[in-house]
Amino acid sequence: MKKMITTLIGGCAALVIAGAAVAGAVESLRGDQELPDLSKEPAKRQQLVVRGGIERSYKLQPPVIPHEIEKDEINLKVNTCMNCHSEKTFEQKKAPKVGDSHYVTRDGKVQGTLSSRRYFCNQCHAPQVVADPLVENNFVGAK
Repeated sequence: MKKMITTLIGGCAALVIAGAAVAGAVESLRGDQELPDLSKEPAKRQQLVVRGGIERSYKLQPPVIPHEIEKDEINLKVNTCMNCHSEKTFEQKKAPKVGDSHYVTRDGKVQGTLSSRRYFCNQCHAPQVVADPLVENNFVGAK
């Protein structure tokens, strides 16, 4: 019995040592920065501006934002996206109109104003920046 316990303890010690060696080889996007340390502020990136928009990667992907939005404001009282993308202004501003689905409540009722669940545009629509990818991406969307 003592021999079995000694063997078990020795095996556990070997696993702990091997695990520590493997853990030292793990690399993260934070680099050599320790986890408890505060994150470094990311470098400010220039927003990507693409005339005519950016092609979607897959069928139901929300369109990405192909213009600067730094000065735009979205809060409970103001949504400056609608200055260009509303049904009243999209033609004169030459901008895509907000989809009809954005005017439907979760109960399926069509209303004259944006649904509260679709009001905060940048929850789904993301601006793009000029930057190298953090990790390699081989994603190819089905068309």
